[in-house]
Amino acid sequence: MSQEFTEQELHNMAMNVVGEDLEKRGFEFMSVNSQLKKDPQFVCLKDKKLHFVVVKAVLYPQNPETYNVTYMETVKEHALKFEARTYYAGVGIANAKNYESPVVKGEKYIVNYNGIIEI
Repeated sequence: MSQEFTEQELHNMAMNVVGEDLEKRGFEFMSVNSQLKKDPQFVCLKDKKLHFVVVKAVLYPQNPETYNVTYMETVKEHALKFEARTYYAGVGIANAKNYESPVVKGEKYIVNYNGIIEI
């Protein structure tokens, strides 16, 4: 019996994708929080500036680049107290064989990630 990934496991997958991207872009990690619903996930330093990055795992058919504007504005207000820039990183995850099927352990999956979006 194939087992679906939990919400936390999908979140961790998304964190890994975004973390690797940030590392390649030269961000230095100040703190990393992989707990669900604890934002931001990444607090980074780059060019002597703080950056807050909120990561969300998004299952097909939802668009990973669509985010809750009201919520992200709240995060941005918090970030401004630290003179930090705010970013949203949505990572789409789908079953590789059939997008309509759930993402399960032991089966291939596809990741749709186009980088961080500044808020």
